[in-house]
Amino acid sequence: MGTQGRTDAGSTAERILDIGEQLAQKRGFNAFSYADVAAELDVTKAALHYHFAGKAELGEALLNRYVKRFAEALEVIDAEHVDATSKLFSYAELYLKVLQQQRMCLCGMLAAEFETLPGPMRAIVIRFFEDNETWLSRVLTQGRQEGTLRFTGTTRETARFVVSTLEGAMLVARPFGDIGRFRKAVSSLISCLGGQ
Repeated sequence: MGTQGRTDAGSTAERILDIGEQLAQKRGFNAFSYADVAAELDVTKAALHYHFAGKAELGEALLNRYVKRFAEALEVIDAEHVDATSKLFSYAELYLKVLQQQRMCLCGMLAAEFETLPGPMRAIVIRFFEDNETWLSRVLTQGRQEGTLRFTGTTRETARFVVSTLEGAMLVARPFGDIGRFRKAVSSLISCLGGQ
């Protein structure tokens, strides 16, 4: 019986995170409240506070989970793809999958609200982008060594360009509801880097 209680509490916390993530990706972190999450789950706000003392704690948990899942997705890309170009396409596919759900990258969405976020959340958003730039720098270095990617500048500068382009392409495609805009931006981006 004690284990069941922990399992239920764990699944409730996960459901809260799922709803919070969905709302933050669609509306932004500042545009939803505990009342919105409680209404989606048909629970009381007190039940939410049991799992996450306040919205800042919920935000930290959302970001930590998102960053962890994204890092795991990058590990899968590394394991499943040998060449740098296919890794870049798979990386862009991570963003595309989010956009297809009519959502934005959680960290991209929160970057727009950066000045209003609590300090610990800001640090996680920055870490997300830095981790992505580090991973992309390795892929770009691999592509240079393979001769499959050609670009000027450092791999770190180019990695920043890749992340900025994908985040911006999501943002611009969203109001049009046009996945094709995003796909074309990805194709142009990888073509600019010499990939096919």
